[in-house]
Amino acid sequence: MTAHDGPEQVEAQFAQWRQYVLRRRELQPSDADELEDHLRGSVDELVAAGLSPDEAFLVAVKRMGSLDDISREFAREHSERLWKQLVLTGDSGSPIAGARSRRDLWVMFGCAAGAVVSVKAPALFGLSFDDDGSFYARNATLFALPWLAAFLAWRRQARPVMIAVLVALFALGAVAANAYPLADDSQSVVVSSVHLPIALWLVVGLAYVADDWRSSRRRMDFIRFTGEWFIYFVLMALGGGVLAAFLFNTFAAIGIVPEAFISQWLLPCGAAVAVVVAGWLVEAKQSVVENIAPVLTRLFTPLFTAALLAFLVAVVWTSHGIEVEREALILFDLLLVVVLGLLLYSLSARDPLAPPGPFDKLQLALVVSALAIDVLVLLEITGRITDEYGGTPNRAAALGENVILLVNLAWSAWLLLAFIRRRTPFAALERWQTGYLPVYAAWAWIVVLVFPPLFSYA
Repeated sequence: MTAHDGPEQVEAQFAQWRQYVLRRRELQPSDADELEDHLRGSVDELVAAGLSPDEAFLVAVKRMGSLDDISREFAREHSERLWKQLVLTGDSGSPIAGARSRRDLWVMFGCAAGAVVSVKAPALFGLSFDDDGSFYARNATLFALPWLAAFLAWRRQARPVMIAVLVALFALGAVAANAYPLADDSQSVVVSSVHLPIALWLVVGLAYVADDWRSSRRRMDFIRFTGEWFIYFVLMALGGGVLAAFLFNTFAAIGIVPEAFISQWLLPCGAAVAVVVAGWLVEAKQSVVENIAPVLTRLFTPLFTAALLAFLVAVVWTSHGIEVEREALILFDLLLVVVLGLLLYSLSARDPLAPPGPFDKLQLALVVSALAIDVLVLLEITGRITDEYGGTPNRAAALGENVILLVNLAWSAWLLLAFIRRRTPFAALERWQTGYLPVYAAWAWIVVLVFPPLFSYA
């Protein structure tokens, strides 16, 4: 490379650039070497043309394009390797990485086996899916999520203090799910069954970020992990449903009805295993599928925006209030959560340095529409609680959730507006959303731990 002033500084820039490139799993060290050769050659040419070393480096990096474009180009050129990435573990270009991937695979097998044992262990004490449905509904996530957290903690090499915190939180969840004498038709059973998975999933998030829990970037990585995990889990669930239907019909054709095997073993154990396997797939293959985030958000954001605006127009046109019975509350809360999920997933996939564009304005319309619906739901819930209907676990939980969503959506709308007007950096919105995660966790734990005795085990 051409000698120029400040070689140590420029070499430090090359080292930082290479470290950034190697974060992409499509690119092996040999690929990084090839890219670095091109970059150094470009810098030499620009320095020879009269630019300073720093200017030459910045211009050369800009000419190479974004890292996403580079990684996609390499994926296309190395399609055979990309296919191996999809179906095999390990990294052929790095023996150390390959050994780590094989260890991950074996640890995943162990955690998946642990999840199966957890699902079937209650049967040793006389509990069954048919007769003890409320027990399994309350404890469903306790069978698999601790094992997913164990796998992630092992991958992150979590410190003993963090492991102790994770164990204590999962133990607290188990106590909350089983300490109260709830009847099968109790509203608290439904409320706990809905909120305990939220509380425990954020414990999984703690295992994911491990010692970097203060980093907004790592918290945003967990949001991306959540979306990709959900995609993998749904795909495996669909495949499992097809497998179950195939087994049932083929064996029934020869006079054997495998209903007991499917309902008692295949479906519950398969679901528990899928929780762990989906997490392993995201960790092992995330570089292959992570570009699905912007595709999904750009597809569904305009659709949901149109749907929410149409609903608001219908509310104004008909002057009809919102029904706040249990099913309606769940539906509206789910709608608001989906909107928030679209926003979070879009943030996780966005280039933080890109200027605001039309899609950001569309997101602002989505958030404002969701905010308006949240206000309508809150007014109806408050009216029912203060009227003759009184408070119930469902309405109290919905009230708290909608207040939390109201605050988040309102400030998100403000930050989006400020970003579109170029008054606030994009990082402020990212810090707000990821920093708000403990609020969701705190409310979920309050519902699970406090609501049953507060409402006299209603």
